[in-house]
Amino acid sequence: MTTTNDPYVPLEDAREERRFGGKAVQCGAAARAGLPVPQGFALAGDAAAHFSSPACDAALEHMLHALGGLVAVRSSAVGEDAADASFAGQHATVLGVRSVDGMRAALREVYDSAGTPAALAYREKLGLDAACCMGVVVQRLVRADAAGVLFSRDPVTGADVRVIEAAWGLGEVVVQGLVTPDRFRVARGGHVLERVAGDKDLMIRWSDAGGTEEVDVAGDRVTQLCLSDEQLRSLDGLTSVCEEVFGGTQDLEFAFADGLLHLLQRRAITRG
Repeated sequence: MTTTNDPYVPLEDAREERRFGGKAVQCGAAARAGLPVPQGFALAGDAAAHFSSPACDAALEHMLHALGGLVAVRSSAVGEDAADASFAGQHATVLGVRSVDGMRAALREVYDSAGTPAALAYREKLGLDAACCMGVVVQRLVRADAAGVLFSRDPVTGADVRVIEAAWGLGEVVVQGLVTPDRFRVARGGHVLERVAGDKDLMIRWSDAGGTEEVDVAGDRVTQLCLSDEQLRSLDGLTSVCEEVFGGTQDLEFAFADGLLHLLQRRAITRG
């Protein structure tokens, strides 16, 4: 049994945003609702010193083993993924971690990202305290065939339509703007209104040596749509369930691997 004093808990037990941060609490709520969230752990922001010590190696080894030996390490700061402050792109994410040493280095990178000039400037812009309690989410890495982002309403016009952008491989290629992704508009209920092929000449995938690597996309796959109509209907269904569970608008990150849909992150469509 976990308690509020534990330095890390299974992701579904992350309920205290002041300790585990916004992303962990959102993913935990989604997991408890039965949504397809990859298995993971939430690390408390007040336990940073604990996880920087070699004494924590057994805990890191336990997490790696429980999650299949290949993980993603993501920021989960207090206030992150809130309705008015997404912190998108401000804090670090480290993908493809497969060793205790790699875990320790990834945790340092995520913790340190709270103090970068960009993150501090973002907090100042929003009138937030410069001090940041940085929790961390450690999740099984989804070996994505295709991944991307979804907005439950058009973020520009506000129209009641799902707007989806996706590309081959891990979703970082979309989030970081490294390619022109495929773009889809899907009506509530799953009818596909528009399909626009992107220019997906690059993909990011996990590396057998650890971490990730950028790989050129060859031939017709550059402009071939990466999501089928069936997958788009699955995304519409997932969005509808998120609306029922959380209410309001939905900003989702997703991945498909071996035909299965995974929910990597959710938050409200942010205003800042």
